Amino acid sequence: MNRRTLLKFVGRAGGAAAVLTTMNAMGLLHTQATANTRPNLISQSGDGTRVVILGAGIAGLTAAYELSKAGYDCTVLEARDRAGGRNWTIRGGDVIRETDTQQTCPFEADPHLYFNTGPARLPHHHTNILGYCKELGVPLEVIVNDNRAAYFQDDAAFGGQPMLNRRILNDSRGYIAELLAKAIHNHALENDLTVEDKERILEFVSRFGDLDADYLYKGSGRAGYTTPPGAAMVSGSKYDPIDLSELLNSDFWRFKLNFAEGFNQAATMLQPIGGMDQIVKAFERQVGHLIQFNTEVTQIRKLGNGVRIVYTDRSNGAESAVEADFVICTLPLSVLAGIDADFSTDYKAAIDRASKGYINAVKHAFQADRRFWEEDHQIYGGISWTTRDITQIWYPANGFHGAKGVIVGAYIWDNEIAARVDTLPPEERLVKAIEDGSTIHPNYRDEVAPAQGCSVAWGKIPYSQGGWMEWDEATRADVYPILNQPDGPIYLAGEHLSYLTGWQEGAVLSAHEAVRGLAAQIQSRQAS
Repeated sequence: MNRRTLLKFVGRAGGAAAVLTTMNAMGLLHTQATANTRPNLISQSGDGTRVVILGAGIAGLTAAYELSKAGYDCTVLEARDRAGGRNWTIRGGDVIRETDTQQTCPFEADPHLYFNTGPARLPHHHTNILGYCKELGVPLEVIVNDNRAAYFQDDAAFGGQPMLNRRILNDSRGYIAELLAKAIHNHALENDLTVEDKERILEFVSRFGDLDADYLYKGSGRAGYTTPPGAAMVSGSKYDPIDLSELLNSDFWRFKLNFAEGFNQAATMLQPIGGMDQIVKAFERQVGHLIQFNTEVTQIRKLGNGVRIVYTDRSNGAESAVEADFVICTLPLSVLAGIDADFSTDYKAAIDRASKGYINAVKHAFQADRRFWEEDHQIYGGISWTTRDITQIWYPANGFHGAKGVIVGAYIWDNEIAARVDTLPPEERLVKAIEDGSTIHPNYRDEVAPAQGCSVAWGKIPYSQGGWMEWDEATRADVYPILNQPDGPIYLAGEHLSYLTGWQEGAVLSAHEAVRGLAAQIQSRQAS
């Protein structure tokens, strides 16, 4: 007996509820988004089934693309006048609207002068979003994420002076290696090492930390040179090692030093040529005709086995409605919590509780009329870190040796800092960002100006109301499983319903799960 026949018998005996229970036990229903393959829907299997997708971000575009290929009748309602959601690349002349302010991006027209306000990098192992880039013809290029030529700056250490990434990293490794070598020589690991292991591990730590013959760290060329090696008799002068106590006084060893070692990070990553929104544009070429822009959803109503969506046309204020068999809602939970909806009591409570978990990320960017980071500091891409509010400065990994460039002057993902920053008018944010950036680049004020900058505070962006979801342990355990199941004909999807929150891969995987779950529910109805 095959699965389809079994489900038919179950449906005859116990109805749709019994079929769904059986399918869940067989692993055929909507589950939490994890790494997996794409939905494999049978061609034209969706004929006669209407699906409304709320939101034209990456999750919504993915769902529309996969369902429409299988013949589903899809409509995508998007409150903005653009697709992409938090995948948003802005260029000169683009308007940034926050809840209480409006800016116009001042950048000049140039293919390299753009600002990825949301996602800005793609890990090599995010195979689903990369697969769509390949399938939809989105060319990629390498982005430098971690650069030894960039800086660490901490007001509480090094006299507040910026220190080269390579010095901090390699001096830290050298001291760790020296301490381990001393422990081995002092027989601290005697019970854990054979004689042969001891010899090998001493050589290992010596090479790891670039120790001298006495297993002491006295500086390394890996940390850089005050006078670089050159021709003839110029052998170079190495930096003196930073005192270990000074390294310990700094903030960077807590996580910033090993930030690029995170599973979703790397020294080099990928980005679409011309801006992250090239992915959105590629999806639009496939499903753009399905999107209704400027349609703000105001009500979600269940209708037996279907659903009715009420929305307002933002261009003229007219109210309309659309009915469908299913809804895939990709709206951020921070937005969904404010919509009048017929969710079950437990579902609504889960949405309300989870909606408070968003990170209100803030980004600033400036057009610089001179690529001073390249000319003065030989920095080609990568990130400098500071303990100041701006947290990071990102250097562009495109347009190398061009006349001008866009430098990301702040990337903030701490809600405490964001609360201080996003209450300021955009111009004041930019002034403060230049002040903070000057601790890394003393000539910063001469190179960038508020008039050539713009700022995006995601907590104040309508229809987003946050940068991404950050689940705590309790809500992940209690709330997350509830929202990963449908509420009747309503499915939720988005980065927030994945273990890759804040990444486009999470949005894609979650959309795949919703598509699979929806298709399985149709099968259960047919079987019963």
